[in-house]
Amino acid sequence: MRWEDLFADLDAQLAAAHEQESEDEIADLARAEAATTRFADRLRARRGRQLGLRLRDGSTVQGTVVDVAPAWVLLGEGERRVLVPTDAVVTAAPLDVVAPEAGAIESRLGLAHALRAIAGDGRRLKVTTAAGDLVGHLERVGADHVDLRLDRADLAGDVLALPFSALIAVGS
Repeated sequence: MRWEDLFADLDAQLAAAHEQESEDEIADLARAEAATTRFADRLRARRGRQLGLRLRDGSTVQGTVVDVAPAWVLLGEGERRVLVPTDAVVTAAPLDVVAPEAGAIESRLGLAHALRAIAGDGRRLKVTTAAGDLVGHLERVGADHVDLRLDRADLAGDVLALPFSALIAVGS
């Protein structure tokens, strides 16, 4: 074997080892990034695009992602809006792998903030809970609950307090 061939073979082996090392590093970095990615970040990556959600009551909601915070996602379809607490989501698809982090203000917007914005609209809402759907107007939003004034004729005027943990979706 000639010296040139020997060195060429060694160079090829070294290049292959470097390439494998680079691929391993890239895979490690991808795993590390995935380990720090939050569900809400992946939802946020869908902003302006279609998303389907299966909720803990077995229902599904689809629409364009309008806004996202760590505690909720807002979907829209035409004039209709549906606010879904992220802890009510069982599955979401499609989701992107790459996910932008929330800004400082956005990361502090809790469910109460979004519900207060909806209550300020004064719209008639359908509130989905595990116990069924309720229709009415949000009257008050507390730190961990909402007051819903019911519209049903047999219950008209009744106000129910609903803890946030009972909410599956709030839609117009």
